[in-house]
Formats: sequence, C-alpha cells, structure tokens
Amino acid sequence: MATKLWVNDALQILAESFAPVPHELNELDWKARFSDQRDRLAEHLMAFANHPNGGYLVFGVDNDGKATGVDQTQITSIVGQLSNLGRDAVAPPLALDHAVAEAPDGTPLLLVRIPESPVKPAHRRGKSIEEAWVRSGGTTRKASRHEIGALLMNSCTPHWEDLRASPLLSLADVQHHLDLEAIAKLLQRPLPEDMEDLGRWLVQEGITAIDGRGHYITNFGAIAAARKLDDFPSLERKRIRLIRYRGTNKVDTIDELPGQRGYAVAFEALIGHLRRVLPHSEVIKQSLRTETAVYPEIALRELIANALIHQDFSISGAGPMVDVFSDRITITNPGALLPGKRPDRLIGATPESRNEKLASAFRRYRICEERGTGFQKVVQAIELFGLPPLQITPHDTAFSVTLSAPRKFAEMGAAERIEACYQHAVLQYLSSQTLTNTTLRERFKLHDKQRNSITNLISDAVDAGRIKRKDTNSGNKFAEYIPYWA
Repeated sequence: MATKLWVNDALQILAESFAPVPHELNELDWKARFSDQRDRLAEHLMAFANHPNGGYLVFGVDNDGKATGVDQTQITSIVGQLSNLGRDAVAPPLALDHAVAEAPDGTPLLLVRIPESPVKPAHRRGKSIEEAWVRSGGTTRKASRHEIGALLMNSCTPHWEDLRASPLLSLADVQHHLDLEAIAKLLQRPLPEDMEDLGRWLVQEGITAIDGRGHYITNFGAIAAARKLDDFPSLERKRIRLIRYRGTNKVDTIDELPGQRGYAVAFEALIGHLRRVLPHSEVIKQSLRTETAVYPEIALRELIANALIHQDFSISGAGPMVDVFSDRITITNPGALLPGKRPDRLIGATPESRNEKLASAFRRYRICEERGTGFQKVVQAIELFGLPPLQITPHDTAFSVTLSAPRKFAEMGAAERIEACYQHAVLQYLSSQTLTNTTLRERFKLHDKQRNSITNLISDAVDAGRIKRKDTNSGNKFAEYIPYWA
C-alpha cells in the first residue's frame, strides 16, 4: 500500500528531534503512551492546529527520546480516543490522520498528524477564544492575548473554491477526471511528466489538495478543468446552458447546448460555437462583400466570462445561462450584485469577485481581464458596432446582461437613447474626455444635420439625472458633459 504523503515529512522532523541531542520541536511532540490527562492532550491538539502547517504527535518515544514502541492494541485505543478529542474538545473540530512507521532501530511508532486549522484560533470547545494554546520552544503553552490577535489575523474561512469536489483519488484518477493538458496549454507551459512534480503543481495551482495517500480535487479544479462535470455530483447543475429561441420570447426553442466540461477548458469551444450560430451581416469594404458578426466577440467573451466567475456557487440548482433570441442575447448568472455595487456603476468599477481564485485563474488563462476594464471594453465594442446600450438587470437571486442586435437611432426608444447617452458619457470620462454633441452623433453614427436630435437627447439625459454639464458657465454650442457621479 502506498505511503501517506505526509509520513516522509513527519519522519524527517522526527529524525531532526533525535539528533544531535534528543529534543522536542514546535512541529512534533513525543509520547511514550496515551496520557490520562485528556485536557492536556486536547491542549496539544489545539496548539498544533494553531501552528503553521500543523504538527505531529509521536507515540512510542519516551521523554528522553528513546523509542519504546507501540502495539496494535495501543494503536487502536490511541487513535480512537484522540479522534474523539479532536471532534468533541476542540473548536473548530479537527480531522486527524495517523500512520505506523519505524524508528531508526526498527521500533514501531504511531504518528498522528494534526493539520493546521484554517479557522483560528483553535480553542477549547464551549469556551472563549482565549482558551487557546500554541507551541513555543518545543512545548505547549496557553496563548497570550497578543498571540490570539495574531492567530485571528491569520484565520480564514475556507472559500467555496477550496472545498472538496471528489473523494480521495490517485494522481492517475485525477488525470482521468481533469483535462490537465488543456490547463497547461492555457498557462503556456508543459505539463509535468514526473508524478511528484505533477502532484506539487496541482496543489500549487489549487486544483487538488493533498490528504493521506492521495489527492482531493477541489471545487476550483473541477469547475475549471473537468472532462465531465457530471462526474462531480455537487457541480452538475453548475453547467453553463446555451439555449436558442426562434423569436423574441421563450415559446419556440430551436436547440439547447448544455456544457459538459469545465469552464476554462471549454471556454474557447463555447465562443466558437456562438460565432457559428449567431447571425452575421454583409458589409462592403473596398468593393468586396464580406460577412461580419452582428455581435462583437470581445463583448461576448467578457460578459460570459464575468457570468462564470462572479456567480454565487452557494445557490443550488442554478447555473449560468446564455439565451439567444432573434433580436438579443441575455447572459444570466446566479447571485445578486455584491453589496455596495450599483448596476450603472459597473463600467470601470474596481474589480471584486465572490470567487477570487477562479477570477485570478481566468486572467492567467488569458480568458478575461481582472483589472475592472471588462465592461468598459464591452461598451466600447457596442458603440463601435452601433448596437443599442448594454442592458444591466439585477434580480433577487440572479444578475443578467443583455446585448441587443443593431438598431438605428430612430428605432430606439427614449429610455434606450438616454442609457446609451449615459454609457457614452462614462466611456468618455474613463478616457479623460467628455461627451459632446459631436461625440454622441458619432456614437449613433448620425449626420451633422441631425445635431438638433442629439441636442434634445442630451437635454433629456440631463433632465433624467444621468449626465451633467462639466462647466455650467460654458455656452450651449460647445457644451461638454460628464456622468452624474463624476
């Protein structure tokens, strides 16, 4: 049977404690036998749980550092009682692991691994957090208030991305379930060939977590790189769905494409499929008739990527959706806007995500931006393609954005024109420029003869509180405008 992955580390620390003079370390404590002082044992567990990278209890070594050994009966009793202590006497509860190894002279020893607790301080259950212990000078002592404060600063509640999506697997099984070659390609690096190197790389990337003899695939690893999301029961409802409709409502469905693979490894295929099925228009350039997409690809990429990485994974039974109608595309993700965020302030907003690891990975995979310029690029592309404004709609438990097919200025409603005016003002402001009658006419691709129509629109946008004059003392002819919040 394969050796547990942490055992070599424990044996190396044990060897260091034996030589040159036997001495206990902050990472390890010897025990000749199981003590009747259960409170003291619980303190050792808390201390190791509060220590960086955790620590080890070694049973079968006396106080002088001499190996005395353990037998099967002792092993069974010690493991059972320690497990109960870790569960019942410590908050948050600890999940311990153990293994039997040999001392240098061949004496059997029981190694018990106490992992570092992500939520600190680990303290006595039912008591205040001041009932916490730490390791210092190879001994266990009560934590000072200063040390408790430091532990609180190093405490972190596990994120959804770090939780387990699979049972314990071998590296071969991990490779079977995840498209690691595609991830390596996205990172523009070769996939490690050596299995130890591969295991370390997977942990560094957050794709797996080591425990015992194998790896757990994390939620991040599965949602990003799964060959089949159906292999992960907790994630199968998080597949992205692309549905096409024949008209402008959901009455007549053409087809549905449910995503099968992880978001990162399937992203380019999804965008490619959209390019193929979305309508194109014919344009004539230099006397040659060519086809061009109705919707800008950069807008599709940014909006779909945003829906994937900013969704609320705690909402069960719902995943991202792309609804394609004859006159628009709506992209919806589970989860309301983060507190403090307003729909009309998302363009150029400071980047913030529920799922930081997923957002960071998508940037490293070169799938999307993470600098707050995503919506800015979308609006810029919308103006270049002459589309109506981006429609941003918050819901109670979801969030959607809509790209509309091209419509002329005369075909847009009053509310659409005002929103387009506002978004243009924001875009100009973020480029250190201002909205003028000329820039807005260029946005709508209107002739100079339609200056009065734009003048009226600007007046309507001012009255609606969406834009304001940059200089209230300037004349009307060369008036400049900025967003209402600038």
